[in-house]
Amino acid sequence: MLGLSRGIVSGLIAAGFVTPTRGSRNELRFTFQDLALLRTAHALQVQRVPPRRILQSLARLRASLPAELPLTGLRITAIGADVAVRDRSGRWRSDSGQLLMDFDVAQVGGNVTLLERAPSAQDEANDAQALFERALSLEDTDPAAAEVAYLQALALAPGLEDAYLNLGAMWADAGRFVELVRLSAAALKQCPESALLHFNLGVALDHLERLDDAADAYERALQLDPTLADAHFNLAELRKQAGDERGALRHYSAYRRLQR
Repeated sequence: MLGLSRGIVSGLIAAGFVTPTRGSRNELRFTFQDLALLRTAHALQVQRVPPRRILQSLARLRASLPAELPLTGLRITAIGADVAVRDRSGRWRSDSGQLLMDFDVAQVGGNVTLLERAPSAQDEANDAQALFERALSLEDTDPAAAEVAYLQALALAPGLEDAYLNLGAMWADAGRFVELVRLSAAALKQCPESALLHFNLGVALDHLERLDDAADAYERALQLDPTLADAHFNLAELRKQAGDERGALRHYSAYRRLQR
């Protein structure tokens, strides 16, 4: 009825965005909320947004929404081959082709797409773990699909530390440090005592030449885990650049001691 490809509909069902039931003839039956989301996906397809981009963009959007967000909607449109989201602060897209979402989402007028469902807590935990394991298996063969699976897992289980770490490592390898800062900030709201997440934030800030902030992140990582050798080495390098030879020597020594 909506003219969507079977692949897009199947992808939206698999990702949990729409949850149809089966009718008496085994046909799929969608709710009004499901149809609203399918209509948005169709509008993006009409504007020649590739199916994979549609699914990835919706997954990233869902992962970026605050956990406490009430039932509300967003206006989702296409700008060329990019997917954009309009909230109260404007319309967002990435110049690099990567979709960037703001974590402060507000209700807007116009057509809405509802991205929430209400499974049980146990169902969500099981689904999140399955998505995490799927993402792990896809990292080497299909990094884009692995990324989507990690984001979907985090949407279901925002405290899943290993998903943040694995996704952060992928983004660091790809040089996506601006996105890694956003991811790390969101992760640390859920897992503030994770030394490795503070270290990941330090790495991203270091590459963006926000050196003072990077040093603070490394220091916090070492407060939580003094045996984190790489944090000692990176912090030693920053202290050396800042002219703090004594501080650099202290962290170089700690690094060599841990390596032995």
